Amino acid sequence: MIYLIFGYFCIATVGISIVALTRKNPVHAVLGLLLLFLHIAVIYLFLNAEFLAMVQIIVYAGAILVMFLFTLFLLGAKELSSTKRYTSIFEGRVLIGVATMAVIVGAFSLIETKYKGKYTISYIQEIGNTKAVGVLLFNEYPIGVLLIGIILLIPMIAVAVLAWRKNDTS
Repeated sequence: MIYLIFGYFCIATVGISIVALTRKNPVHAVLGLLLLFLHIAVIYLFLNAEFLAMVQIIVYAGAILVMFLFTLFLLGAKELSSTKRYTSIFEGRVLIGVATMAVIVGAFSLIETKYKGKYTISYIQEIGNTKAVGVLLFNEYPIGVLLIGIILLIPMIAVAVLAWRKNDTS
């Protein structure tokens, strides 16, 4: 039974991504992305990656999707839906799909599952997924975490400056 549910979410993820890519209305495409992100989060839960599922919901379904909607409304969603798309030729769509599948199959055929590192499956099961991710990030990549924090701080400062200027001119 669990395999049927997992199979549904996998097939639905592929179907929803196709639907989101083929919508002419950008708002409908973004709503399709929301459904896609939620289905991917459930797949992460089936794979015992609770931390990634929560990150998927909080970051992608929350922050990234709100940014997409804000950009759509800022640019004007009505004007975007009337523009002609580059992928109106059916053969071009098929060619892009076949090329993408070839790259994915080629990439997955090179994967080796013989990992012999410090973070084994038994170690991760012993301390938990979230703690394993935290230990790895903060012990082995502290400079990367610091740089990501600085990179995320810059847009927050920019928004504060823009909001301050807007209130200053009125």
